[in-house]
Amino acid sequence: MRVNVKPRKRNAPRPAEKSAPAFLQWLRGRECVWHGMGECGGKMEPQHLDFAGGKGTSTKVADRHCLPSCSVHHAWQHLWGWNTFLNRMEATQSMALQAAERLWSKWPARIAWERKQEANQ
Repeated sequence: MRVNVKPRKRNAPRPAEKSAPAFLQWLRGRECVWHGMGECGGKMEPQHLDFAGGKGTSTKVADRHCLPSCSVHHAWQHLWGWNTFLNRMEATQSMALQAAERLWSKWPARIAWERKQEANQ
């Protein structure tokens, strides 16, 4: 049997306008937005709001549409899906999107990131 040892073709990287790794790192330092809605636990993870729009096949939405979530709540969202998760958290898509927008606007490096994106266009 022959084994293909060639490196696998890499997928294209995420577009720069969708990628803000420093914002995701900043979110990891925030408290879980679902705190008080069930047991929080584990490390903080950015929770991408898939319903925010701009999501392509096999891609995530832009990093600006994220909420800080503990591992427990993040796992629940993946297990139940967004609609059930939001119902159980007594929240709506609109509330989640507004929370993500507030966090994005509070990110200290947001203006510099946006200027860099404008300069690259």
